[in-house]
Amino acid sequence: MHTTMAPFTLEFWKEGRTHERRAGYRGTAPEFGDIVLTAPLPRKSTPGSVVSEVRGPSIPTATFETRGIHTEAADLPTLNRSTLRVGDAMVHLERNRFGLTHRARALHFRYGGDHYRLWAVNRKQFVLVRRADDEDPGVSITAKQSGLGGSKKLFVRTTGRALAADIALVTLFAGVDRAPLTRSGAVRAALGRSTRLFAESQY
Repeated sequence: MHTTMAPFTLEFWKEGRTHERRAGYRGTAPEFGDIVLTAPLPRKSTPGSVVSEVRGPSIPTATFETRGIHTEAADLPTLNRSTLRVGDAMVHLERNRFGLTHRARALHFRYGGDHYRLWAVNRKQFVLVRRADDEDPGVSITAKQSGLGGSKKLFVRTTGRALAADIALVTLFAGVDRAPLTRSGAVRAALGRSTRLFAESQY
């Protein structure tokens, strides 16, 4: 069901330590109820991968998983070697790694017959767009992360009428390393992972 939505805010939370650590954002969207993003799930329960998950009583459960040796140095799932699932559906992702602008580097995918595009405004802010078609004018959802440490928040603002899947998706991507969606972010992320992998190999 398409719903006109008021802006909503999710608060950062964190519990546990090392391989049992759980963190993310949680709160309530008036139109869709409670939403909990866990980013990442405890490493103990996802050996060999990094997984973020969003759940809520009125939205489909969605997960973003990354596998590979590079996950040893990743705090969040990355766009490389990734798998997106929404409900029971596996969603194929596409992007232009060599795009010169943020929009050119956007992530494209299709779910439930709808076309989506996710692009970065900057390191903390991103936009999810569901393309208009003959039956639907589409929707644009802007998410912005702010604050530090335990005071971090995720602000979500919707233009148009949203579906439950739209809300699940935009929340989930707050728990994904989106650095490759900007050229400078891609360079920083690659250097950071290389440094951490080198440091860990010395032990």
